[in-house]
Amino acid sequence: MAVRRVRRRVDGVLLLDKPAGISSNGALQAAKRLFDADKAGHTGTLDPFATGLLPLCFGEATKFAQSLLDAQKSYIATVHFGVRTTTGDIDGDVVATTPCVLDRETVDAVLPRFRGRIAQMPPMHSALKRDGRPLYEYARKGIELERTAREVDIERLDLLAWQPPLATLDVTCSKGTYIRVLAEDIGAALGCGAHLAALRRTATGGFGVDGAISLDRLADTPADARDALLLPVESLLAA
Repeated sequence: MAVRRVRRRVDGVLLLDKPAGISSNGALQAAKRLFDADKAGHTGTLDPFATGLLPLCFGEATKFAQSLLDAQKSYIATVHFGVRTTTGDIDGDVVATTPCVLDRETVDAVLPRFRGRIAQMPPMHSALKRDGRPLYEYARKGIELERTAREVDIERLDLLAWQPPLATLDVTCSKGTYIRVLAEDIGAALGCGAHLAALRRTATGGFGVDGAISLDRLADTPADARDALLLPVESLLAA
């Protein structure tokens, strides 16, 4: 008869630097195992291809996770112009390519249209639910459903670098913002289409990725020293 593993109580917040190639839940479960924790949750999904700050709440901290779910977030986004994909990001299949003759000034000039309060159409490839099923399940079957645009706030949208056909953008936005939809909409405004080629979350609320630890470093840390990497539960109240 298998012996059920008894996990221990762990309280606190871990600032994880999520690697590419793993889901947010996969990263959470890996960290949970390393801490041998009985209760944990993350505070805002990052797509598998995306990297960066993923705060993980353990024990008592899960009661206050909503503050980070609701918090403003910042990203460094790489937009690839001239190529559209099924998902709006690098994980999708290419559906269209368009000759793209752009310069830095043209890209920079369109960005003010996407600052402030804007309307976004939620993508079909998302976890939003319709009749109890996530939209991505419909999308995988080739079903397109009507959706209602919703308003989001783009506080900062700056062009950091231009290496045709790639633009690197610095984005600070409200919760619920889809950066891949932002990339697609900018591409549409420029007449050539675009998709999100890379994404890194740099901040959530009052926390920054500079204070985060990778899964590899966490695994290399001795088990009896890992708890020292956790921020106190009270840190969420100040975030």
